[in-house]
Amino acid sequence: RLMGLETTNDYRTLLLNNTPLMDVRAPVEFVRGALPNAYNAPLMNDRERELVGTCYKQKGQQAAIALGHQLVAGKVRDERMEQWLAFTQQHPEGVLYCFRGGLRSATVQQWLQDVGVKYTRIHGGYKAVRQYLLDINEQAATEKPLLLLGGMTGIGKTEILERLDHAIDLEGLANHRGSSFGRQVSDQPAQINFENALAMAFLRGEDKGLGAYVLEDESRLIGSCSLPLSLYQRMQQIPLIWLEDTLENRIQRIRRTYVEELCADFLERDPEQGFTDFAQRLRQSLDRIQRRLGGERHQRLAVLMDNALQQQQQGLGVSAHESWIHALLTEYYDPMYVYQQSLKAERIEFRGHPAEVEAYLRNRLEQISWSQS
Repeated sequence: RLMGLETTNDYRTLLLNNTPLMDVRAPVEFVRGALPNAYNAPLMNDRERELVGTCYKQKGQQAAIALGHQLVAGKVRDERMEQWLAFTQQHPEGVLYCFRGGLRSATVQQWLQDVGVKYTRIHGGYKAVRQYLLDINEQAATEKPLLLLGGMTGIGKTEILERLDHAIDLEGLANHRGSSFGRQVSDQPAQINFENALAMAFLRGEDKGLGAYVLEDESRLIGSCSLPLSLYQRMQQIPLIWLEDTLENRIQRIRRTYVEELCADFLERDPEQGFTDFAQRLRQSLDRIQRRLGGERHQRLAVLMDNALQQQQQGLGVSAHESWIHALLTEYYDPMYVYQQSLKAERIEFRGHPAEVEAYLRNRLEQISWSQS
């Protein structure tokens, strides 16, 4: 307690219950990273925070507090009070936090109490819960039994992960499919939010009693999101289950995911401009690997892609996309994967087609479960 106000440090319950969290830090802090299920209702805006911070460095805490009260007064304070009261009415079971669970959250808490609203704040604030989540990732990376699912581009790893309770979909958490064509319509999360979401996946798994997890074999970077180093290092050492499928099935899967579904997402966002944005995204994805493809091959694939987009726009279907997908797989991605697979050959403990791999994973998970009980 501080100033006789209620606090909680039961971070696990707050997180597992999806407790609505009122983040009273400045917008610039919130954008950098926030706790799961948090809503930003700042005590000070970015400029006010900057002024108070400068005052603190130059004149000390008391002067900074006085300036803060001066900046957030009168009409400004009334408007922000309206926002906090609306949140507390909408989420009576919620809690509030600032960076360290100190002055800012206690101030808002006190002002709410002054008008008859008792609202709990998080002891230790954002910093303490963030450390709790980092510790969960570290523990999972170093102590939990992990299985790794690998395979070529378009092999259907995500489809198998979706059917397994023990799976953690790293690409789903990063909102990116992992390749140069992997960007989605909506933006990727901030790095901190990606790490927090990963910790939540481990926490929920532990709450369900899961003793082991299946992850997809990934590089350290998934788009702009970076895997925690300890987890990435562990993924380079653990057994690998290698998924195989026909080239034809892979081409169909990539066409469905990177053409049909992506186009549908763009059209849903903007029915008028959607197709143009989708076409531009595909071309940008190809351009991103231009240097590695080489000028002549990039040009040839760009012509095939433009032709396919033209046919699609004219309502002639999407089958023409298969020509550039086939070339991209056989000439670029597959040789790269064959080389990578050769480096990991000693770690591959099983390889097979989707049904075989899924059955093997389920069996391995059951074995681990038995050994832990």
